[in-house]
Amino acid sequence: MKQIGAITFLWLFLITLGSSGARAASIAESAGGGMAAAPSAPQYDIGSPTLTALWVDPANGGDGNSGATREQALRSVTEAWNRVPSGATLSSTGYRIMLVRGSYAEAALPNYMELHRGSAQFPIIIQAADGPGSAILQGDLNIANSSYIYLIDIDIAPLPPGQRVVAGDTLHCELCDHFLVRGVRLNGGVYVPGPQCDDPNTMIAHDNFKVNQSQYVYVEDSDISGACDNAVDFVAVQHGHIVGNRIHNAQDWCMYQKGGSAYFRVEGNEFYDCGTGGFTAGQGTGFQFMTAPWLHYEAYDIKVVNNLIHDTAGAGLGVNGGYNILLAYNTLYRVGARDHVLEIVHGRRGCDGGDLAHCQPLLAAGGWGVTGDEEQFIPNRNVYVYNNIIYNPAGYQSSQQFEIRGAVTPPAGSNAPNPAYADTGVHMRGNLIWNGPADLPLGIEDSSQGCQNVNPTCNAAQLLADNAINTVEPQLANPRCGDFHPLAGGSVFGADVPTFALPAFAGGDQPTTPPVPSGTLENVVGIDRAGATRATSSPPGAYIGAAMTAGCRYVPLIGRM
Repeated sequence: MKQIGAITFLWLFLITLGSSGARAASIAESAGGGMAAAPSAPQYDIGSPTLTALWVDPANGGDGNSGATREQALRSVTEAWNRVPSGATLSSTGYRIMLVRGSYAEAALPNYMELHRGSAQFPIIIQAADGPGSAILQGDLNIANSSYIYLIDIDIAPLPPGQRVVAGDTLHCELCDHFLVRGVRLNGGVYVPGPQCDDPNTMIAHDNFKVNQSQYVYVEDSDISGACDNAVDFVAVQHGHIVGNRIHNAQDWCMYQKGGSAYFRVEGNEFYDCGTGGFTAGQGTGFQFMTAPWLHYEAYDIKVVNNLIHDTAGAGLGVNGGYNILLAYNTLYRVGARDHVLEIVHGRRGCDGGDLAHCQPLLAAGGWGVTGDEEQFIPNRNVYVYNNIIYNPAGYQSSQQFEIRGAVTPPAGSNAPNPAYADTGVHMRGNLIWNGPADLPLGIEDSSQGCQNVNPTCNAAQLLADNAINTVEPQLANPRCGDFHPLAGGSVFGADVPTFALPAFAGGDQPTTPPVPSGTLENVVGIDRAGATRATSSPPGAYIGAAMTAGCRYVPLIGRM
């Protein structure tokens, strides 16, 4: 009972933080270090849509009202959702569902939201009417087969421990397109390392935010925390961006994009307090969940730039079966104590549950897969790791620097290249790495690993020549208090820390059966996390300028993992 009481206290504290005043204070305090703090990142352009208002007030509304004004507000989100025409694409007006300040009980929320199809001119917007965090939805949202759905400034928070019936996903969108999440707080509960995820009295979200088989997904300036698996899980999602968010407090990865996810910019986010790792492009997928033509690599054309990643037990960044992946100008701090700070390994692929009816046609179309159990054989091609800072201070280190896998033989009949290399076209240059003693292994010493001497773009001599590995200790302003700017006049600006111009991907080497669009070949990071213009000579990491403020801005709630 003592554990449950502590968790309930933390839950109440997190809900309190959802108030608009606390949210505004959080944003102000974390300038340069969290939500709404990435001027360099793109934003989805809503434009000037045609909209009809539907007001909802959980305390004073009535579902028999018109909903046209605050005074005539409906009582439940379900009633507002049901008043939006379903099935056909909206052609005369879109809808803005305005949620008046208050808590919306699970009974007032739609059980399953589907078949609502807006358009660019006529979208469907669900928005907090009285500012960020003023409308709190106490239950999970599940959206499917819907288009142009925008969630703005709302909070989705769990019921207190013991009252949730099922620990599902806080927010789930399946078969969606043009889905925008902006200024939203997704609170999946407070995950504390240990057996908590098996305790029915705590009921932490499984995946906090999951999107699958969808396109054009945009997540901006949001706070996503609490999961027994991943805080953010994208499977077979193409086109969009993930910018300016805090993503944290999960047992597995803070975030991954896998299953043929493609064409995303992941910029200006803060990933922290996660177990398996911070962010990875690719991972492992059931073949039947993938969508044509992205049936080969786990991830295509993902650009991960200007992010802060800290306090992860596993690797801060990873690529697991990726094509044309850029990891550049990120700052990593206290990562990889479990084993390594960065991983470039094969992705996994299997046919979950022996679903031959769906796996076999994808294999026949030329996809890389199997009809049996999951195996790790999806290769990497063209992984560029440029100008990052990876800093583990004294007392915190990994057992080796990197995990870069060697070649494997894929299963017979899988269509995958044989041998399948994890290190083809891997380039690691301009990275400032401080992690453990001077003789800490790179992780490629064994001949079975990748980046051996026969690899012209990645080998031990090249890694030591083109990166500052345990030769210069980064001096950051105050990372323990959330300030990851380089210290003015400090070592990050020194002549012994070279950086390199970002080369474009060559293109023309993507799979052709079935053919896959190459994506954006240019690799441009023209502005740093704070919006300052970068030059080729700028220092590594998320910021090119020294800190402008002093003192602690915030401290993450969850203890270090």
